[in-house]
Amino acid sequence: MDSNSHAGGRSGLGSLFGASPGYSQSDLAGVPLTGMSPLSPYLNVDPRYLVQDTDEFILPTGANKTRGRFELAFFTIGGCCMTGAAFGAFNGLRLGLKETQNMSWSKPKNVQILNMVTRQGALWANTLGSLALLYSAFGVVIEKTRGAEDDLNTVAAGTMTGMLYKSTAGLRGIARGGLAGLALTSIYALYNNWEHIKGSSTHLSL
Repeated sequence: MDSNSHAGGRSGLGSLFGASPGYSQSDLAGVPLTGMSPLSPYLNVDPRYLVQDTDEFILPTGANKTRGRFELAFFTIGGCCMTGAAFGAFNGLRLGLKETQNMSWSKPKNVQILNMVTRQGALWANTLGSLALLYSAFGVVIEKTRGAEDDLNTVAAGTMTGMLYKSTAGLRGIARGGLAGLALTSIYALYNNWEHIKGSSTHLSL
């Protein structure tokens, strides 16, 4: 059987299974390419239709592309709880080893260290979780009241969170809590806008 018969067999099988005939380089020379490889002879699709220039999601008219404070509240509270639990567990391990340094390694020492780790982890998780809950609640209320979302909401929510958290410590405690919340949220706001501030200062210097 010669080569022509082999070619005829392949052509017959290709037509039987619906395969497309091969394209020559001259046939593909006029195909426009947009950052993709040439057309496959088995996939007769214009590459321009495969380039995605639009947004992945369709948003309602007037909707914001970024998530609001209510959507971020769950992430903030959960993240603070896990961070507090991890920090508390590490602090509890440090305190447990310090308190039992004169004891030999035994079951009572292990139990005492484990109790300290559990107690400190739960304490810090509860503390940071409560702060995150207050901060998120204040942030949502301020955002809905002002009808805007900016760094002023962040600073105001942090200040009010610190004041409420230390409200049982008297006027000095309220003032200290408010100043602590104001300082932390101000640093956070500056960090988020650092690139914008640096670009504005560079533009003014020019």
